[in-house]
Amino acid sequence: MPRCLLVIPLLVLAACQGDAPPQVKTGTGGGVLFDDFSYAKTGELAPHGWIIRSARGWPGVENAGWGEVSFSLHDDPDASGNRLLRMTSQTDGTAAGTRQSQLCHARKYLAGTYAARVRFTDAPVSGPNGDEVVQTFYTISPLEKDLDPNYSELDHEYLPNGGWGAHGATHFNTSWETVRLYPWKAYNQFARRPGSLAGWHVLLIQVADGKIDYYLDRELLGTHDGKVYPRVPMSLNFNLWFTREGIQPGNALRVWEQDIDWAWHAQGRILDHDAVLAEVAALRKSGVAYRDTVPATTPPLASPCNM
Repeated sequence: MPRCLLVIPLLVLAACQGDAPPQVKTGTGGGVLFDDFSYAKTGELAPHGWIIRSARGWPGVENAGWGEVSFSLHDDPDASGNRLLRMTSQTDGTAAGTRQSQLCHARKYLAGTYAARVRFTDAPVSGPNGDEVVQTFYTISPLEKDLDPNYSELDHEYLPNGGWGAHGATHFNTSWETVRLYPWKAYNQFARRPGSLAGWHVLLIQVADGKIDYYLDRELLGTHDGKVYPRVPMSLNFNLWFTREGIQPGNALRVWEQDIDWAWHAQGRILDHDAVLAEVAALRKSGVAYRDTVPATTPPLASPCNM
């Protein structure tokens, strides 16, 4: 089982015992990650620091498949010359017929601003609707052991068919201190926003001076602090998966999509929605399709995608 997990939020706020984590403060600014996903083929992702998950395990349907077949690149129908990265996941209600998708960048991110422009969907592109599917943008570190004190995770998660105690379309923001999978025990803070989010959105996370702010476009969704503040470097990730308890009966194939326009991070700087869009626009105008000046950790830390 992979040691690093995007896990189901506990819908009860809890706090671990012990000291609060040291605050990772902002500074005068560091490197930038920007990827416009303007590639001709998915094989160009790996040379730019991205890992497509292939290992089986959590989250989602037990023994579901993963892999490069779940990713494709497409021309943007709404913007001439723009390219989109598409994640495709599917299920027929069985483990053998379920394939999920996860993309991870290097594990080297802490304080600063994270953002991505993604397209959420409320229904499968084919097959009957109803499965609990999770569409995500998040940061995470490996869970080395039960209740690992060095675990860190920050989530944007959209569930168009509900789940985790929510009925109907719901967006969750969850900040994790730590977790134990068996038996389940979790320590986190969360916020949830009901209502459909089908369509394009900018998801933003600000991490600075002991506080985490989550934004959807310009809307502040939640502020978390204290022991859930990240302790260790995290990777930057996207995931499209099905909850184990939310798969619907029946053997008809259901196919879901999530599109990604771009991903961006500013190390040690806090920017709002408009400032992020301005920086992305400036990079695009200058012809920059990819930039990564965020220093790797020393020694480099393995990505959690296939751990």
